[in-house]
Amino acid sequence: MDLMKGKKGIIFGVSNTSGIAYGIAKQLFDEGADIAFTYANEAMEKRVRPIAESMNAKLIMECDVTDENKLQEVFSQYDKTYDSLDFVIHAVAFANREDLTGEFVNTSKAGWDLALGVSAYSLVAISRCARPYMKNGGSIFSLTYLGSEKVVANYNIMGVAKATLEASTRYLADNLGKDNIRVNAISAGPVKTLAAKGIGGFDKMLKAAVLKAPLKRNVTLEDIGKTGVYLASDLSTGVTGEIIHVDCGCHAVYGSLDEMEAFVKAHKYDESNS
Repeated sequence: MDLMKGKKGIIFGVSNTSGIAYGIAKQLFDEGADIAFTYANEAMEKRVRPIAESMNAKLIMECDVTDENKLQEVFSQYDKTYDSLDFVIHAVAFANREDLTGEFVNTSKAGWDLALGVSAYSLVAISRCARPYMKNGGSIFSLTYLGSEKVVANYNIMGVAKATLEASTRYLADNLGKDNIRVNAISAGPVKTLAAKGIGGFDKMLKAAVLKAPLKRNVTLEDIGKTGVYLASDLSTGVTGEIIHVDCGCHAVYGSLDEMEAFVKAHKYDESNS
């Protein structure tokens, strides 16, 4: 439908074709958007460059999102390459593998600082750097997950990082609204990605989501990508400070009958003890 025809922007965090960031980028490209890409380091360039080139990217740059000087270089180069900045997508998150298993209480200070710095503070830094270049307003959005609102086994420090990301989204929306810049987040349901494999018991999360979800299925990259198009396009010009759940309804349900029955059976619950 060419919803994004004439729109230009940048995405941080695409790493492979099975990831959520790729799903969003692909939908934006299919709708006519011009997209610049960044990659984290030389090793990641081998994965990202072919994806970016397949979408006719005019700018493909290395960027450590924890280094504001590098961020400023990216936006400066972007400004020399494109004549407008209409959207910015933050799809960056990282935590030590050992902090995504076991008990949250064992999170180290170094692990805390790393996860929150990469996964949450980077949104603040990216928004600050992008602001001067979004002269006609636009959209900034990031990716989050229900583990920010409720305890999810083994999500641990990433749940805290995503909660920080969501709070930051609201404060940034307030700050940047005067510049007609919208700031939102997509809270996606579990998707089988390379990044998700780092979470202990992720396959069980996928199965549990199907039992809980009103739509009785897991969310797809296409589902999430369509919401990305909505947030990046003029369809969402009155929406800011929102966390939009794209999880087939999981967030709205405490426990479906199927899920509760499976839980009781798994734990061999004895009703005589109730």
